[in-house]
Amino acid sequence: MKPFLLLATRDEDAVADDEYGAFLRLAGLERGQLRRIRLEREPMPALELTDYSGVFVGGSPLNTSDPAETKSPVHVRVEREMAALLDEVVARDVPFLGACYGIGTLGVHQGGTVDRRFGEAVGAVRISVTDAGQSDPLFAGIPPAFDAFVGHKEACSTAPPNAVLLASGAACPVQAFRVGRNVYATQFHPELELDGLIARVHAYRDHGYFAPDETDAVIAAARAAAPVTWPARILSNFVARYAKP
Repeated sequence: MKPFLLLATRDEDAVADDEYGAFLRLAGLERGQLRRIRLEREPMPALELTDYSGVFVGGSPLNTSDPAETKSPVHVRVEREMAALLDEVVARDVPFLGACYGIGTLGVHQGGTVDRRFGEAVGAVRISVTDAGQSDPLFAGIPPAFDAFVGHKEACSTAPPNAVLLASGAACPVQAFRVGRNVYATQFHPELELDGLIARVHAYRDHGYFAPDETDAVIAAARAAAPVTWPARILSNFVARYAKP
């Protein structure tokens, strides 16, 4: 099988490795089947997308809606490289699944509006699958409503005009969309389970997602929520649909 590619931008090693492990485990991949590039460490190399079955983009502490003057040189470079990659991905309809940061980059690239109107606190939220989502292969076997973990300062307040809305939520109306036939993005984290969420809460307690003195309460609320299991099906559906020999 041709490997999948994970583009990551987390500079905390423990969290980055946990994210990579979650993509492996929940997508049903072996290490040799998922190549990771950590863009916060190195420029994106020249990629021949036909060498890969598909592309994943993980979450990030970066925000596309941050004022330009506040973005670091690494942040600016990552955005430039992601935009160039998406030029090719969208034009060729390459299998792509961006989670959280991925929906921001794809949303901006395709003419949507990404701002801070619909940020969500860290924790589990109810996701509602649209009629289009219920007939989409990526949501096969997933109920019309399910819980997923979120935690984001920005979101798509307006989906791209050419996008098909696949899932929504009460506090964040754009939770998933598709461009073309094969280019997907989700605001929620399909790769995130409880242990991974707790690890991120500790890692990002001083990043403005919540007040640092609320750390224990955020973790307690996540533990008390119903088990979050359905979002991972999106990863396995993506791999089953796009894995190439």
